[in-house]
Formats: sequence, structure tokens, C-alpha cells
Amino acid sequence: MDARSTDPGAVLIRRAVAKDAKRLTRLVRTSRAYEGHWAPMVEGYRVGPDYIEAHRVFVAVAGAGTGPGTGTPVLGFYSLVLDTGEPHGPAATGELDLMFVADAAQGRGIGRRLIDHLREEASRAGLDAVRVVSHPPAEGFYRSVGAERTGTVPATPPYVMWDRPELMLPIA
Repeated sequence: MDARSTDPGAVLIRRAVAKDAKRLTRLVRTSRAYEGHWAPMVEGYRVGPDYIEAHRVFVAVAGAGTGPGTGTPVLGFYSLVLDTGEPHGPAATGELDLMFVADAAQGRGIGRRLIDHLREEASRAGLDAVRVVSHPPAEGFYRSVGAERTGTVPATPPYVMWDRPELMLPIA
């Protein structure tokens, strides 16, 4: 969608910049998806400016004001991490490293719009599929947008105390 839209009800997806780091960190740390026994996974988690600059991080924002620092609500974000492979070695691969939708924006199609955008970005990068290691309660969402379960990633205590579903999201 055109990032210059003046429609106050528009949802726009734009590249994240370093100034977005605090808002993205807040979204991760306050997500209801990580309450209770899931909380240790995001406790102290930080989406830093260095992370944003190193990866393809995109933010869904509400309204006409799209720039960082405009006070425009962040509705969600995702991060596509690329491994460009080695010369004459394996092809590039990608992984959906982070994807969060603000609690207040749940059920409004923001997650699906972020996935559609992810597919466009992955296609531009020459990927056929993107790996997703899912938060267990989010597996149903990823399956609903076409991801297929390929395995299980074992727990890695003390940070991740549970096994996580591994999926592949086709791009084509």
C-alpha cells in the first residue's frame, strides 16, 4: 500500500527504522500471547536499532502519519532474516524471526496483511519458502495462511522451556 496515503483508517506497511526500536520492543514485551508461563521468553527481550538495520523489519501502522516518531500506533511488525548462502553453495534461505500483532489490533487482518507483505519481500529475495519456528499458540494462524508443519524445534532452556512447531511457508 502507498505509504503516502491520507486515509486515516488506512493500514500501511513500511520498513522499520532505528527510531522504531522502543515501540517494537514494547510490543514484544507487553504481548498477551506471552503471559503466564510464556513470559520468560520475552522478559528482557529487545528489538534494537542494530537488529532493525541488519534485517528486513517491517511495521504495520495505522492512519495517514507513517513516519517513525509520528505517534502513529504500531499495529504489528515482522522480521525476515535472510541467509544469502555461499557462492556456489546452498541457495538463499529465509526465516520469519519475529512477528507480533498488537493486542488491540488482533482480529483485524493485520497478521494476514503482514504475511502477504512477507511473501512479497521473500519473493523479491528469490525465496521459494520461509521457515517459521512458531510460538506454540500461533501455529494455527500460520497453518491458516498456508504454512505446513515440518517438524519440532526442541526446547533450549533456560530461555525457551518448551518445544516449538517448525513450519515452512510457501512463497509462490
